[in-house]
Amino acid sequence: MHPLLLSAEMDFSQNSLFGYIEDLQELTIIERPVRRSLKTPEEIERLTVDEELNDIERAVYLLSSGQDVQGTSVVANLPVLMRQNPAETLRRVLPKVREVLHVAGVEMQLTAAASFLTILQEESVSVQTYSHSFLHIILQHVEHRDSGVSNAWLETLLSVIESLPKDTLRHEFLNPLVSKAQLSQTLQSRLVSCKLLGKLANKFEAHIIKREILPLVKSLCQDVEYEVRSCMCRQLDIIAQGIGTELTKSVVLPELIELARDESSSVRLAAFETLVNLLEMFDADDRSQTILPLVKSFCEKSFKADETILLSLSLHLGKLCHGLYGILTPDQHLRFLEFYKKLCTLGLQQENGHNDNQVPPPNQDQEKRYASVRKNCAYNFPAMIVFVDPKNFHMELYSTFFCLCHDPEVPVRHTIAICFYEVSKLLSSGVYLIYKELIALLQDESLEVLDALVDHLPETLELLTTGGESSVQENKLLAVPDLIPALTAAEQRAAGSLKWRTHEKILQKYACLPHIISSDQIYYRFLHRMFTIMMTNNVLPVQKAASRTLCIFLRYNRKQEQRHEIIQKLIEQLGQGKSYWYRLRFLDTCEFIIELFSKSFFCKYFFLPALELTHDPVANVRMKLCYLLPKVKSTLKIPADKHLLQQLELCVRKLLCQEKDKDVLAIVKRTVLELDRMEMSMDAFQKRFYEKDLLDQEKEREELLLLEMEQLEKEKQQNEGRPSSDKIFEKKQRRDSKISAVLPKTIPMSVAGSSSCTPSTSKEIKKSKLVRSQSFSSQALHPKYGSLEKCTGKNSTTGYAATVSGIGKSSVLSYTDDSFRTLNSSGNTSPYSSTNTSLPSTSRNMSSSVDQKNNGSKDTQPRKATLKSRKSNP
Repeated sequence: MHPLLLSAEMDFSQNSLFGYIEDLQELTIIERPVRRSLKTPEEIERLTVDEELNDIERAVYLLSSGQDVQGTSVVANLPVLMRQNPAETLRRVLPKVREVLHVAGVEMQLTAAASFLTILQEESVSVQTYSHSFLHIILQHVEHRDSGVSNAWLETLLSVIESLPKDTLRHEFLNPLVSKAQLSQTLQSRLVSCKLLGKLANKFEAHIIKREILPLVKSLCQDVEYEVRSCMCRQLDIIAQGIGTELTKSVVLPELIELARDESSSVRLAAFETLVNLLEMFDADDRSQTILPLVKSFCEKSFKADETILLSLSLHLGKLCHGLYGILTPDQHLRFLEFYKKLCTLGLQQENGHNDNQVPPPNQDQEKRYASVRKNCAYNFPAMIVFVDPKNFHMELYSTFFCLCHDPEVPVRHTIAICFYEVSKLLSSGVYLIYKELIALLQDESLEVLDALVDHLPETLELLTTGGESSVQENKLLAVPDLIPALTAAEQRAAGSLKWRTHEKILQKYACLPHIISSDQIYYRFLHRMFTIMMTNNVLPVQKAASRTLCIFLRYNRKQEQRHEIIQKLIEQLGQGKSYWYRLRFLDTCEFIIELFSKSFFCKYFFLPALELTHDPVANVRMKLCYLLPKVKSTLKIPADKHLLQQLELCVRKLLCQEKDKDVLAIVKRTVLELDRMEMSMDAFQKRFYEKDLLDQEKEREELLLLEMEQLEKEKQQNEGRPSSDKIFEKKQRRDSKISAVLPKTIPMSVAGSSSCTPSTSKEIKKSKLVRSQSFSSQALHPKYGSLEKCTGKNSTTGYAATVSGIGKSSVLSYTDDSFRTLNSSGNTSPYSSTNTSLPSTSRNMSSSVDQKNNGSKDTQPRKATLKSRKSNP
């Protein structure tokens, strides 16, 4: 399109032309190997297969005359052939596979081992048929000269043993093992025998094991090759489980003691790990007199041995200390603890300037091994807390825990972050001691550490705020100043990275914050941040996580002014947003509102704004709304919401008549059928909706209690602050002016009581309400008492087509609002019309005497007129 521009940019001087020629020559050199790799006509002829051959014939042909790559393809496809035609595959294909495997390469051998295992797992044939057809092929190649191929066949063989009957095991395995385990056999044969003995030990009775297997075990434990001794030693714990405690003490333990003193370090290591696994089988005398001296000697020599010993010792130290707990003297107990502490700082002394032994600094490989040792110590930290008793944590292990949380290596901090919740549970009332370490890990520069810590963050925060020695409120006050900045910084750090899954997880876990910190702190530090993420983030799962967490924050917000502000913001900036992306997120939010809130709440604030999107110019928005309509209808109760049902039916009819997009129209038709099949909830409880009605009643009760709490707290503050100075009065005036500026006139500033309450309520009743609200503030929002998680679980299993129902009129506190109340002469409601200054809502209660008494005279006349119009139009 721009030839002049290209010609102007190109330089056709002599030097440049030579440069272009050289570049072209380089390209031809690069292409030469590609041309040489092309198949000749003769090769193509040999690779061509007749298309008329069926799968069995093609497989036989390729195994007989094809190339290796074709034979490997047939072997890989063997499980498919067994599923389609097992009889012909066993009769024609499997004999060819047996022939080819004798001269096959490594790739085909590995493929065959995997295919045979797949056939066994899929149960394409019976166990008897598999044993007759495949077992001999496996046994022929299990001692292959290539160790990788041999291990692959051995894994398949060990899996086959699990399914075979005892007679087959005795005939095919146990009897040949007598000769296979002899010193005259190859090393590979004896190694295979060790693993087979370990597998067979649990398949026979104890007397058979004692008579036929244990002699072979003793022989292999004394083999001349250290690889065989080490392999047999690692099977002893499995054999011990099959022969019982008595034979273990009389036969296995002496062999382990001898192997623990072996000249080979790998054999000693295998003996140590086996002893640790068998500690529970030995009594206190055996532990203290036999095992403990061996363990002490092993630990003392570990620093002089290679790092492999230290790695294994650090990994099993927690299990070892747990097994020896109760038989150690105070001095021995202290030695093991000091040994653990030394391992936790291994390789860090030089960095901290402490090098008393004048040990040369470790090289790079040693540093990696030392970091692995410290990582294993972090893994065992909960077990060491049990070892020292949680009451002694501060004196014995806190400094070690501090070092692990601030370790320079990320894997160490990642492991201690995984264990942090377990540590918190073990400390119980002393959990406040590790609060600073929680803040440090939240502020860690590595997102891997943060991701591991966030997995159990809600449970950890709950323990920190409720499990301390001080009272709950005092502990909250101490925790909040450092906790909130750490949480916000962690979220922002995840948001600035490319690891959106970590960001999504953090937003999901922050839904626990209403149980941890106050409503105002969430409102000013987290809630608006969630809204910003919904508006600006480009990752859909992150946006949905932020939307759900925002709905939970809104669910437990304790100030009506703040709730209305957020609702209005959701409707205006998302539901009426300029971008269709915002409007899609509004529908996601509506779905979360239906899940988390009561039916009356959704119908009051979000029902009509959601229906307005039926007129959206973007087809995707209308399509998503159609999918949501069954859930929207499930929030209605008849006859209280009859006018909203009419609005829903009107919108559906408009979509059927006016929709031009064929995809949307198809979804509308399917949605109409689903809506017709739905059963409507009634105001009164129904048997088939009983559990759902109870859940919705609990949701609505909590929402009303939040409103009552706010009202009673305001009255309490007014009564206590009546004789205060003029400054407080001025502050109150400014606050009221702000509220009137933010909220529309149609939204009531205060919440009325139920219709059964009268203005002449006594002080005792108010006092009891205040006590009930205070108890709700400390218990109702707690995850053990709140119904949020229960409702979430129910919705995930029962679906949204018919969600939980609300309580009856007599016990429901109405959200009074005049928007969308006026009915025309035909009985239909007026269409939804929104402005930038009003918050649309609907109300279930047609009358509320308390609202009329509490509101001013200006609002009384319109409400009475509305009530009269409703009475005239039943």
